Amino acid sequence: MAHTATLQLLQDLISFDTTSCNSNLELMAYVQSYLNEQGVQSQLIYDEAGGKANLYATVAGSAANNAEVAAKAGVMLSGHTDTVPVTGQNWTCDPYQLSETDGRYYGRGTSDMKTFIASALAAVPAMQAADLQVPVHLAFSYDEEIGCVGVRRMIDTLKDHPVKPAICIIGEPTEMQVVTAHKGKLAAKVSVYGKECHSGMAPYGVNAVNYAARMITWLEQLAHEKQTLGPFEDGYDILTPPFTLALFTAVPW
Repeated sequence: MAHTATLQLLQDLISFDTTSCNSNLELMAYVQSYLNEQGVQSQLIYDEAGGKANLYATVAGSAANNAEVAAKAGVMLSGHTDTVPVTGQNWTCDPYQLSETDGRYYGRGTSDMKTFIASALAAVPAMQAADLQVPVHLAFSYDEEIGCVGVRRMIDTLKDHPVKPAICIIGEPTEMQVVTAHKGKLAAKVSVYGKECHSGMAPYGVNAVNYAARMITWLEQLAHEKQTLGPFEDGYDILTPPFTLALFTAVPW
């Protein structure tokens, strides 16, 4: 029964085109409606434009003790609702219609990561009926694919919650292997501004592109240095942190 429920939920979730450039509000309305049917209230946390939202809900189990359970920290199940585009990809089936071939299910988001969300939702009825000792929190976000954007607003909201989850399980596709850490990420936006001048007076101006190129070269040299000298972190295929250029703006003269 749980398998059937998961597949039905997955079929419904896949049918929503939640590519990061689109709104996810229709999908969130569907999830809210489903949770309401199970007696679980949920909160939507919108982006600034109001076109996308995160969802947060707490499942506390049977009515006999749910108030006491809800006051405990509990476990969070977290996943993102957005997907990457299908444009220009050679799909042999409708990416927004769940299909099965040789025991495998296909559709945009089946792996990353609507199946996890469907599995978590399918387990809600059993959670609600169980004598839970700690609550289970559901946290579904938007715009993960373009920089983990949406979850930041959820984190800001949870800071003000009197009870915060003690642990978070994120259902990314890891072939059912538990991943407990990664090397982290530091992102920066760099803008380099020049000083305009006539080409005949070049020494009196500043070419921002030239200085930006120097910084890019420095970053590449730093990456090579780290790869050679470390620091190294055992347990990873790549032992050093990656250095990549994410966003760079040069305003030439």
